[in-house]
Amino acid sequence: MPGISGNVAVTRSTLRQQIADALRDEVLAGRLQPGQEFTVKEIAEQYGVSATPVREALVDLSAQGLLDADQHRGFRVHEYSVDDFRGMIEARSMVTDGMFQALTDGRLAHVMPDEPRVAAALAGVRRRGEEAQRAALAGDLTVLIGYDLRFWRELGALFGNPYLSDFLHRLRVQTWVCVVQQLRRLPDLRGRLWSEHTDLVDALARRDIDGARAIVASYNAHGLALIERLTDG
Repeated sequence: MPGISGNVAVTRSTLRQQIADALRDEVLAGRLQPGQEFTVKEIAEQYGVSATPVREALVDLSAQGLLDADQHRGFRVHEYSVDDFRGMIEARSMVTDGMFQALTDGRLAHVMPDEPRVAAALAGVRRRGEEAQRAALAGDLTVLIGYDLRFWRELGALFGNPYLSDFLHRLRVQTWVCVVQQLRRLPDLRGRLWSEHTDLVDALARRDIDGARAIVASYNAHGLALIERLTDG
């Protein structure tokens, strides 16, 4: 019966995504450590589900670069290096700079801050930025990561290219996975995390592309300097 099989497929697909999201959050929370190994069976038992959606979720996370697959030993959390982080920052910069350049040369005429739809979307992004900023200043890493990912995803969506938005989101998840273990070693993160989300939104709302570029450049430099200090010390 087509209706029943379709519902089963949707249910399995939803479960697959839920498991992938849950495991990603476990990595970001530091409960799954870099290099930690596990099997499909172990995860299926942990969540009380069948092996099929678990295997699919783990394959998805492997494709995103968060896990490494071993044919004989299962999966393990990918271990990133400082060089990996530098490469991610460079890739992120190329994407955001291309978006800002498109705004400058008029290729994204539909993304104008005074257009009601864009203004409303920017206001939503700014609210996300305010929450991220509060979490950063309070040193609440878990809350910051959640709002920071939403902030950049919604900001990227404004540019109207879902492929770029998805790519940027994936990069941002990878950079957080790369740095989160180092950051969680610090007893107090207050005042050490980047918190200029609203400044970036305000610069874009003013069409100050040079200002927006400078803010992103300072963000990248801040993150790289912090991680280099932590790994050296």
